[in-house]
Amino acid sequence: MRIALEEAKRARDTGEVPVGAVLVRDEQVLSSAHNLVERLSDPTAHAEMLVIREAAKKLNNWRLTECTVYVTKEPCLMCLFAFYLARVSRIVYGASDERFSSVDAFLSLDAFSSSKMVITGGVLAAECKELLKGFFSDIRRGAGVVERGGLENR
Repeated sequence: MRIALEEAKRARDTGEVPVGAVLVRDEQVLSSAHNLVERLSDPTAHAEMLVIREAAKKLNNWRLTECTVYVTKEPCLMCLFAFYLARVSRIVYGASDERFSSVDAFLSLDAFSSSKMVITGGVLAAECKELLKGFFSDIRRGAGVVERGGLENR
């Protein structure tokens, strides 16, 4: 999770929402990334999606069995479905998404209720949440806005 936090700080420093992710298999980091939604003008360029793509390319296999993803914020439904489709074994996240609680929504779906994917939340939650709160507080104050990245249009 510490590596994911460093990735989240990189995102923040470039004007992206500070979310970082790391994908690991057998204690080896296969990929790490941070949000690039603004930079790439791509609504799917979440840190989670990027680590899946990079790891699958590295392994030359889209099946990411026996892999764990560490992410600083509770994944959205898009990312959860991608993890499910990629057959990721475990997700560990930091800060909960109090507005959407996508993990609860995902697990409540009948098709996924028997999923073998293990999901653990709250790891380094205070640090992860503080990073997000600080970022959005800076935006509301008008500080920390970068030229490139589109945040000035929010």
